[in-house]
Amino acid sequence: MAATATATAAAAQQTPVTFSPLLSQLHSKPITRLSLSSNLKIPKLTIKPLLRRRGRGGGASGARMADTAAGSYANALAEVAKSNNTLDETSNDVEKVEKLFSDEQVLKFFTNPTIGEEEKRKLVDEIAKSSGLQPHVANFLNILVDMKRIDLIKEIVKEFEVVYNKITDTQVAVVTSVVQLESQHLAQIAKEVQRLTSARNIRIKTVIDPSLVAGFTIRYGNSGSKLIDMSVKKQLEEIAAELDLGDIQLTV
Repeated sequence: MAATATATAAAAQQTPVTFSPLLSQLHSKPITRLSLSSNLKIPKLTIKPLLRRRGRGGGASGARMADTAAGSYANALAEVAKSNNTLDETSNDVEKVEKLFSDEQVLKFFTNPTIGEEEKRKLVDEIAKSSGLQPHVANFLNILVDMKRIDLIKEIVKEFEVVYNKITDTQVAVVTSVVQLESQHLAQIAKEVQRLTSARNIRIKTVIDPSLVAGFTIRYGNSGSKLIDMSVKKQLEEIAAELDLGDIQLTV
């Protein structure tokens, strides 16, 4: 199924919003539709159904990212961002959306079938204003609401990152450490990953994991397929294996 929407929107106003009170007050406040009108011209946002390739194995491992509904939406958003020359800004907006929908209360509100589309659009309006989302990103969220596919938002965020990285030749490296590493150390890690991958751009994501004891790990490559493990935990595991300690667990 194909869906087409045109977004021509005014710049979002910076208005602080507290989501918890807003969610409880939506039923008592007048509902207003998100206004999408200004002189800013934005190309049509077209969701195209993509043909699936039949693999001989028939398994999920042979499926292409773009074969999924989330991949179709992610590609459509990336196409609009490219045509507007706002790919980096749109990527930043998608990160904001990811953070917003990590709040289970927000996610449950949008996926609740008993809450009307107008009320959900009202919250999209508030989110766009408070987060400074670009008009076409706010419109994209409204499309998901209208098509009842907002439940795919987390998958769409992941797929958009894949599309963005491919377009911009960006390699993502996830650095996991016990404490936050200094910026100069992260810069050195980025240079090393760039040397190993020959990618034009390197994007570092940091994760804190006390179980590593000390040191850090770097995961990169397609779906994080490659790992550099410089953690003390790894060293302890190797020592245990060499000493044939079996099921004995080392405590630090």
